[in-house]
Amino acid sequence: MSDDFADRKAAAADWFRTLRDRIVDAFEALEQEHETAEPAGRFELTPTRRHAEDGSDAGGGLMSVMRGGRVFEKVGVNISTVHGTLGARAQAAMAARKGLPGMAEDPRFWASGISLVAHMQNPHAPAVHMNTRMFWTPHAWWFGGGSDLNPAIEYPEDTEHFHAQQKAHLDPHGRALYPRLKAWADEYFYIPHRHRARGVGGIFMDDHCTGDWEADFALTRSIGEAFLPAWLPLAQKRRHQDWSPADREAQLVHRGLYAEYNLVYDRGTKFGLETGHDANAVLMSLPPLAKWV
Repeated sequence: MSDDFADRKAAAADWFRTLRDRIVDAFEALEQEHETAEPAGRFELTPTRRHAEDGSDAGGGLMSVMRGGRVFEKVGVNISTVHGTLGARAQAAMAARKGLPGMAEDPRFWASGISLVAHMQNPHAPAVHMNTRMFWTPHAWWFGGGSDLNPAIEYPEDTEHFHAQQKAHLDPHGRALYPRLKAWADEYFYIPHRHRARGVGGIFMDDHCTGDWEADFALTRSIGEAFLPAWLPLAQKRRHQDWSPADREAQLVHRGLYAEYNLVYDRGTKFGLETGHDANAVLMSLPPLAKWV
């Protein structure tokens, strides 16, 4: 497979940046709408770089993090476009998982994507995660991503709304997609050592390549475009709700569960750290405060 994907790589990276801009604007607008004595939160922007083992530049991205806002206790919306060669461990893992021959002979890769995690001030407002990405090697290309809801205090109507929006955005690509990606999310976002899911699910896919790049990219865009209509109304509704010390306790304990998953099981965390990407960007998903009982 030759590297004839320059235009497609650029299109994917540009779209991830555009989605990031839309989400950041919406989040800062939500901060402004929620009038309190505290100043509205703003995103702090930090460029990130990945360096190859020989020290050469291997791409990077932009880490956008807001801390201590009116609505958000911590939220990050990161984008990155990185490239280089996979180390022996990553080569072996990818060859085993994807059945790709020739990784050792030509271990080049390119990856671009957006990753978002929001931890809220109000315990009734659900935490949320979303990412979409494109990955290329000389042997294959694929897309991945999804979003899932992580309430500390679940409201069935919120869960129903979140899933309904995912389904509405996926159905134009085939009505079999939503049930399959929902089931995949239920399996992927499960914490074996706790014998429970980390949240109330969503959608998830990985290694997605039908051979039709345009169709697969369109599906990936729909996953990203579902995020704001699925989650933003929930934050707008719950940000005003009164909460108690017991509610805050439930939130902190749930965040501990979230941290366990991301540090032990999450593929993106493992890949980012193993390939030398900026550790602060990789670990952006961790909550500002958490508790274990």
